[in-house]
Amino acid sequence: MRNSKSYALQLDARDPLHHYKKEFYFPPKTIYMDGNSLGLLSKRAEKSLLETVKSYKLFGIDGWLKGDNPYFYLAEKLGEMTAPLLGALPEEVIVANSTTVNLHQLLATFFKPKGKRTKILADEFAFPSDIYAIKSQLFFHGLHPDKHLVLVKSRDGKIIYEDDIISSMTDEIGVIILPTVIYRNGQVLDVNLLTQEAHKRGIIIGFDACHSIGVIPHNFHKQGVDFAFYCNYKYMNGGPGAPAGLFVHKKHFGKVPALAGWFSSAKDTQFDMSHEFKPAKNAGAYQIGTPHILSMAPLLGALELINEAGIDRIREKSLDLTGYMIKLIDSELAGMGFSIASPRSSKARGGHVALQHKEAARICKALKEKGIVPDFRPPDIVRLAPVPLYRSFSDVFEVVQSIKKIMMNKDFLKFKNEREVVA
Repeated sequence: MRNSKSYALQLDARDPLHHYKKEFYFPPKTIYMDGNSLGLLSKRAEKSLLETVKSYKLFGIDGWLKGDNPYFYLAEKLGEMTAPLLGALPEEVIVANSTTVNLHQLLATFFKPKGKRTKILADEFAFPSDIYAIKSQLFFHGLHPDKHLVLVKSRDGKIIYEDDIISSMTDEIGVIILPTVIYRNGQVLDVNLLTQEAHKRGIIIGFDACHSIGVIPHNFHKQGVDFAFYCNYKYMNGGPGAPAGLFVHKKHFGKVPALAGWFSSAKDTQFDMSHEFKPAKNAGAYQIGTPHILSMAPLLGALELINEAGIDRIREKSLDLTGYMIKLIDSELAGMGFSIASPRSSKARGGHVALQHKEAARICKALKEKGIVPDFRPPDIVRLAPVPLYRSFSDVFEVVQSIKKIMMNKDFLKFKNEREVVA
């Protein structure tokens, strides 16, 4: 039977990525389904971190130019390793700063309000930090967000429709900031369509790829995306607070970054110590301060693993896992008050499934008590991310069965229906 544990185990036996599970460390006695918030530590990431610590011990300051991965070029090397995941040229990607700092850098550089083009377009489901940065940039230009931030609304409270985004691309829009995958519901937006439509209207468009990088392949260079920014601690498994990254299309090389700093400089002249700023001729120009070397080090191993597994195979398994989860939810949780907020179409579904229920916060706490780590997003979303590199079909089966037992036994009632300090 398709709803049996034995069927799930059959799927696992045919999974070409199943062996990567042994590469990761797991919290004891848990099924971890929160990799869309913080990915788990792999043994390769641990190894590359320890090797970098060893290099620091051996070389001290000479580690900037000595060792297997000299610190001076580490951000660029990681950018090159990341480029295939974004469909980018190696020189178009850099690992630097944090996600929000990168958005500030990109908006400060590309948003130049003049004439009628004084507005920024985003969506109402945008991650809060993106909205904070956008509003901050508007205020910096003396523009009030009430008038100059345009938010595309959802027709049904679940999905953002591309047609509604396109119809909002008026001649008053200067820059568009959209997610590749909406964090609440896991909806994939059509990057190619939206980029082409924006450029037809002379609008710069950038994407927040935090919830897609490492689980969905991209093609940013060929699509002509102007810029993108992303984090490295979700599907990339770079560790808590891992440095972020950004993509800037080659057509914009030579543009002077708005927020210049020590590591924005061209590398061949950086140590001339001149007060005349000479920016790097690639995405490296969008760095600001000195790279956080020890925080970046786990990415060497994490990226090696992802690239070895192959982003296309990762995406294929991800869709199989989430599709399997949706089928189980439909059959096993029917009549229990759940609805699926994620798109059912594989083309429009990201790496996690969003379950909607009025008791979502309580259900998440009950799942944790049973050793399953989900993710809660207010007011009523349980997010479940079966990460392809370390989750299996049998894991998905166990999770859905646990939810079924929680609902049947009303185990959730002993908890308050409110989030923890960190949801």
